[in-house]
Amino acid sequence: MSTTVLTSASFKSMLELLNRLETAKIAYTLTKVRPDAITARVSVPGERWEVEFADYGDDVQIEVERYVSSGEIADEASLDDLFARHSG
Repeated sequence: MSTTVLTSASFKSMLELLNRLETAKIAYTLTKVRPDAITARVSVPGERWEVEFADYGDDVQIEVERYVSSGEIADEASLDDLFARHSG
């Protein structure tokens, strides 16, 4: 089992973001998929953000990815297509 160790700077940066999200009443979840990073997954109308706090020893990197909706809403029939495209 690997352990993520956050430096004081990376922990402070993460707390500042989480406090900012909470003040703005924006929903988020925290996930860990790599041994050296924690990701805040943020949900706002029409968008998803992934804000990753990667700790590389002395260097803290914050990376942001945005996923923006096209605005199209599909019906239940589209699930078969989605599973066909994304199942192994």
